[in-house]
Amino acid sequence: MMKVNDISRGKHQSLQRWLLVIALLAAATGICLLLDNYVSLTSQAMVYVLAVVILSYRLGWIESVSAAFAAVMLLNFFFVPPRWTFQIERSEHFIALVTMLVVALVINRLATGMRRETETAHVNERRAHQLQHLAIALADANTAQEVQSLGQDALDTAFAGPNLLALLDKERQFASELSGEPALMATVRDGMLCCMKEAAVIGAGTSRWPDLNAWYLPLGDLRQGGHMAGAVCIQSALAHDDSGREHARALCAVLAQALWRLRLNGLMLIAQHEAQRQQLQGIFLAAISHDLRTPLAVVVGAASALQLQHDKLSAAEQQRLLASIVSEARHLSTLTENTLQLVSLENSSQSVTHGWESMEEIVGTVLARVRQHDPDHRITSVVPEKLPLIKLDPVLIAQLINNVLDNALKYTGQAIELEVSLEMSTETAISVIEQRMLVSVSDRGPGISEADQHCIFEAYTRGDHTDRASQRGSGLGLAVCRAIAQVHQGSLVLHSREGGGSRFTLSLPVDASQPVALGDLA
Repeated sequence: MMKVNDISRGKHQSLQRWLLVIALLAAATGICLLLDNYVSLTSQAMVYVLAVVILSYRLGWIESVSAAFAAVMLLNFFFVPPRWTFQIERSEHFIALVTMLVVALVINRLATGMRRETETAHVNERRAHQLQHLAIALADANTAQEVQSLGQDALDTAFAGPNLLALLDKERQFASELSGEPALMATVRDGMLCCMKEAAVIGAGTSRWPDLNAWYLPLGDLRQGGHMAGAVCIQSALAHDDSGREHARALCAVLAQALWRLRLNGLMLIAQHEAQRQQLQGIFLAAISHDLRTPLAVVVGAASALQLQHDKLSAAEQQRLLASIVSEARHLSTLTENTLQLVSLENSSQSVTHGWESMEEIVGTVLARVRQHDPDHRITSVVPEKLPLIKLDPVLIAQLINNVLDNALKYTGQAIELEVSLEMSTETAISVIEQRMLVSVSDRGPGISEADQHCIFEAYTRGDHTDRASQRGSGLGLAVCRAIAQVHQGSLVLHSREGGGSRFTLSLPVDASQPVALGDLA
């Protein structure tokens, strides 16, 4: 159907060109008839020459040359004596007609050449603008798929095609774009593989596979270490279209540079991540070894004293040594748990297990455990009744709340408030109301300076408290808390309180689809 339409369109355009020849020569004849009594035969010949010049600049060489011969014949028939015949009585009239024909043909050749150069200049200008716009667009491309899409659009704009741009995947195989008629696709694939292997353009007008009616161009350069990212196939290519082939090569060079840039950026990011990983491992091992050494030394020293000098120590001294062993062992347990949890959350690609849980039960369990180390009963809690259930991992959330409360107990001697509440937030962009559950821990301690607030949730970071030297810690607790909040699609933020102190607020999304209780079903 497309081929029939193209043939029909070509015939229609050809008819229009010949009608233009007839119309312009008829107009020149009419003008000469009107001026017949006022001008000479030479002036009438110039009118026909003008018509031939116009036709030569607008039409192809077949139509323009035919117009030159037709103009001479019309001048002879209508205006050279004897009129209304093709006979020529006088030799000067014959010379004039021959001269007019030669002049018309020379002008036709010059006009045709000028038109061709003008068209070539316009084509080169359009191609230069296309290369410029493509380079600008590729500078903002961040993925190979974006480069492929931009390249495909550029090829379809520059060439009638059909055109195909295919990239190699990680296994160095062409992706699924090569689909269609098996025999045709096998030829296209072979051509692409060959041009990449030879790192050169093959196909029509080249020294490699010149019998093909297509160009195969590689997306790569030997100057880039022989890296080939893919290939391009431009079908219905003409062997004599050298400028078109050079433009296709320029397009492929720009695309190859963009793909090479993405590859280098990816390698650079991998190198940076590896360097950061190595650095973090070194910091991690140094921090853990430092934090483990002191409590282990205390445990070993106290246990050795009890073992070797049990009979010489009083009951009070023995109790003091046992208490230090228990305290240091508890510190080691907390440190180990936080360390393993942080490593698991930051390095694991698997999501945590979520179940429907009650925040009242989680908070109650944490308070029962923490209050064993809070003889002054400084922690007060406000937990509303009939809170909605929430999807979470109860062990991780309990560890988060426990870490925040432990920090508050360390750095303040005043009351600590734990409050659970619900918040309704409206997303104006999509007009959806979202419900979130807030767990806040507030204290009246020394607070955290603004300089430390932006990094307090980083690993191995501790706030600049005045009594920090008296408090042990590895700076992992809040880093673990932030990681736990993030894997629950929540957030943990810090705010300074008016009058001194800090407030840590955990925000978790509440699923609107609550489970149905068995009693409700009855």
